[in-house]
Amino acid sequence: MTLTQLQYAVAIAEAKSMNKAAEDLFVSQPALSGAIKELEEELSTQLFMRTNKGVVVTTEGEEFLSYARQMVELGNLVEERFLNKSIVKKRFSVSMQHYSFAVEAFIDLAKEFEVGEYELAVHETKTHEVIENVKNYRSEVGVIYINDFNEKAIRKILEENDLEFTELYECGISVFMSKRHPLAKRKIINMEELAEYPCLSFEQGDKNSFYFAEEVLSTLPYKQIIKADDRATMLNLMTGLNGYTLCSGIICQDLNGGIYTSVPLETEDTMIIGYIKRKNIPLSLLGQRYVELLKRYK
Repeated sequence: MTLTQLQYAVAIAEAKSMNKAAEDLFVSQPALSGAIKELEEELSTQLFMRTNKGVVVTTEGEEFLSYARQMVELGNLVEERFLNKSIVKKRFSVSMQHYSFAVEAFIDLAKEFEVGEYELAVHETKTHEVIENVKNYRSEVGVIYINDFNEKAIRKILEENDLEFTELYECGISVFMSKRHPLAKRKIINMEELAEYPCLSFEQGDKNSFYFAEEVLSTLPYKQIIKADDRATMLNLMTGLNGYTLCSGIICQDLNGGIYTSVPLETEDTMIIGYIKRKNIPLSLLGQRYVELLKRYK
């Protein structure tokens, strides 16, 4: 197995066509097909299925490509730094569930480090994509939560992908809503009082398992659930429909605006906010600083 073969496999998966991949790689189609055939024979695994509509990655191929992409990216970095002798910008990327405090910490990080010297990226996305981004080296750190309900499933997935979870803080459950909501001025709220209002939830796409839900108590029989893809839409639904969501209670007025509030939920359930990273790989300087900034919200 060679790095070139890995590059070929990644290019085919992205192009979904052997001919298109050959054009992108500036190699002949027979040479590309031959290289992939040799790779599949060496692995005793079929990576691609050839169809009239193009190339489809097999289940085994998807697993193989998750590792191949990592190797290709690392190979590119080595070539860029040592063969081309270029000065590489220090990079830091974080993926997170939809947490305004995690975004605020990223903003503060960006303010501390000089633009131009560093290349920063932030991805506020679905739970499984947070895990995939850290697994595939797209992000160094991922911010998620675990609780009694999802912990076993999430830790199993992390273990299978050679990732680890580090706790930042444990917190109670709060109801996040607009200050115009009829219950917004209550000292504490119970689930019965919320029954007549729509529960808002972040859409998790194809991985729409309860274990991937960003909201705790996701298995309760809600009268009405409305799903949204982004935090801005979620906030609009709160103000327009008196909707609510269940969260850690950590809110950032500067980012969300001053028209939202959180009220403690009457429950003994808790959630643990933490971060995930690859095992046995220490955090970079920026990664360490980002984690320090997250700890301010404890």
